[in-house]
Amino acid sequence: MCLVPGQGCLTCIPLLSHLRPVQQPGQVFLRDSKAFPQDGDGNAGAARSNECPQLCVCEIRPWFTPQSTYREATTVDCNDLRLTKIPSNLSSDTQVLLLQSNNIAKTTDELQQLFNLTELDFSQNNFTSIRDVGLSNLTQLTTLHLEENQITEMTDYCLQDLCNLQELYINHNQISSISANAFSGLKNLLRLHLNSNKLKVIDSRWFDSTPNLEILMIGENPVIGILDMNFKPLSNLRSLVLAGMYLTDIPGNALVGLDSLESLSFYDNKLVKVPQLALEKVPNLKFLDLNKNPIHKIQEGDFKNMLRLKELGINNMGELVSVDRYALDNLPELTKLEATNNPKLSYIHRLAFRNVPALESLMLNNNALNAVYQKTVESLPNLREISIHSNPLRCDCVIHWINSNKTNIRFMEPLSMFCAMPPEYRGQQVKEVLIQDSNEQCLPMISHETFPNHLNLDIGMTVFLDCRAMAEPEPEIYWVTPLGNKVTVESLSDKYKLSSEGTLEISNIQVEDSGRYTCVAQNIEGADTRVATIRVNGTLLDGTQVLKIYVKQAESHSILVSWKVNSNVMTSNLKWSSATMKIDNPHITYTARVPVDVHEYNLTHLQPSTDYEVCLTVSNIHQQTQRSCVNVTTKNAAFALDISDQETSTALAAVMGSMFAVISLASVSVYIAKRFKRKNYHHSLKKYMQKTSSIPLNELYPPLINLWEGDSEKDKDGSAETKPTQVDTSRSYYMCYCAKLNTVLTPVLNKKKERLVVEGLEPPLHQNRHCQEQLNKTLDSFSYEPPPSSVSIR
Repeated sequence: MCLVPGQGCLTCIPLLSHLRPVQQPGQVFLRDSKAFPQDGDGNAGAARSNECPQLCVCEIRPWFTPQSTYREATTVDCNDLRLTKIPSNLSSDTQVLLLQSNNIAKTTDELQQLFNLTELDFSQNNFTSIRDVGLSNLTQLTTLHLEENQITEMTDYCLQDLCNLQELYINHNQISSISANAFSGLKNLLRLHLNSNKLKVIDSRWFDSTPNLEILMIGENPVIGILDMNFKPLSNLRSLVLAGMYLTDIPGNALVGLDSLESLSFYDNKLVKVPQLALEKVPNLKFLDLNKNPIHKIQEGDFKNMLRLKELGINNMGELVSVDRYALDNLPELTKLEATNNPKLSYIHRLAFRNVPALESLMLNNNALNAVYQKTVESLPNLREISIHSNPLRCDCVIHWINSNKTNIRFMEPLSMFCAMPPEYRGQQVKEVLIQDSNEQCLPMISHETFPNHLNLDIGMTVFLDCRAMAEPEPEIYWVTPLGNKVTVESLSDKYKLSSEGTLEISNIQVEDSGRYTCVAQNIEGADTRVATIRVNGTLLDGTQVLKIYVKQAESHSILVSWKVNSNVMTSNLKWSSATMKIDNPHITYTARVPVDVHEYNLTHLQPSTDYEVCLTVSNIHQQTQRSCVNVTTKNAAFALDISDQETSTALAAVMGSMFAVISLASVSVYIAKRFKRKNYHHSLKKYMQKTSSIPLNELYPPLINLWEGDSEKDKDGSAETKPTQVDTSRSYYMCYCAKLNTVLTPVLNKKKERLVVEGLEPPLHQNRHCQEQLNKTLDSFSYEPPPSSVSIR
């Protein structure tokens, strides 16, 4: 019996491979035979039981050791017999016992006499526990197959008797738990297959007992994640397969200790970027499989310091859009790169390769590539073959080098290389198209797969919009925001940042950042554009409207409106034409020209509980007009009665105090009182209404006043044209308006008290010089006797 050292037992006897029998002349094992013919001496490993189990096949077969050394071994093949137990009459000389695809769930002592057994195959049976297999006496066993059973756990020391075991296949079971000492005693184990189980964690203590392990397959387990130092005890590991584990990230120190690792597979995971930091810890890696991961870009530094890398696979990546500048840098031993079947891969930078002198094979077929730059190929001095078939190639100056190829590079499947553009060449084979245009310059063409057409983001997120373009000469790339701001590499902004590759970074995105973002690629031949539309929390400005006006606040006597431009037009190209408020009551109309530094208006002195329509009209540099309107109803006056009374009293006291100080300094004694009394006269009076504003008076912009005295003057006033004014929408002001009211107000002259009272006219009137001048002219038109003292309405 083979026992583990340190457990009070004897050590294992080394495997004696030279004792394995070699087939002798005349020796053969027969199916269903009770006698086994042997040579004259009766030796050379004949079955000592002199019979073969019923329905089994017993013969000498070729056999390869775990080190791939050829041997011949006495083999009993009982596969696919639907056995429920092991045959009892097995020869003690049996070296390979095959019991695959049966219904065995437990053994008794059938294996105890098989001292020479080197390989045992119990795959596809019904074992639920390793201890039910009965492995206690198999000291010479080197290969054990237990895959595709129903094993659920591996307990401590469950394999401790198999001290010569070199290969353990326990994949495709239901194992969810492995004890820390489950592999104790397996110091000679070279290959371990644990893939396709139900493991949720990987415990580095498992590998303390397997210091010589060379191959570990542990993929297709629903692990929560790979941890730092997970594989540190495996200093001799040469191949690690972590496929199909839904891994989204690999910690930087996850591969520490794997100094001998040569092959690494991350096939079919959820990695969104190359695990650069982790790969730096395996400097001797030769083969890297990143296939079938949603990696978005291959970029500079991804394979830093991988000086021994020979083959790299980046195939079947559904989200891969570009291979950027210097993405494959300083890889002196790389001989083969496969980047195939990537449906969105539409751009490979002309300088994607730097210091890759040994590359011989470049596979780029079945992607979305429009072209491969000649400079890219020229940077690979040892390139022997290239595959770019099954791509939508553009047959212009960018790939002119293909037909004029004077190198020894061989194109794979050239008959599958077709032109997708320009239209006159569509569908033709590249080799048949003679691009005779001597022009070495081509229009930019943005790779449409480099970014999505639509994105729906949450507030506070940071988003990266990639824009890549191919052209000769290389194009300049910049972006235009929904507000028309141009973002270049040199732009300084807390919100936007543009990389030299063309990737726009938008930080801390908010609802107001939603809209259409336009990438522009431009060279001396022309420009190409591509638009990405962003929604934030599901909100998006109406894409059919260049201008959108909003109501920010509505009170009983005022409305605060704001507007936003939703276009790709530069701010410097926008010209405001007018801002007009219309209401359902035909007696009142507000008209004003929008000032230069405004994107908010406060419309005051409105009627409570009244429906209004507010419209804003703009024209751009091309004199194209855009108009946006919004309907709003003012609040009921009673809703804010108490508050307004208090505010009015406070404001009135402050104004009266200011007026008293001014009058004192001017030595003029003026007393103005307010009387609420309505009478009808046959004259009309223009009314100026302005809500008291808290902003400094010198910051008020004097709006255009349209006041007229009666229906006869409408045509005259309406004929005036306003010149469009350039607008910088970065600032906001509350603007005062003069209003034309078709309401008859009565001037009342009270000579006794020597004051002028105009009903409905509230102080202070000094806040707008233009309104006062118009009002004073109107007052002068009345015939009345002036009071003894001078009266000034301020």
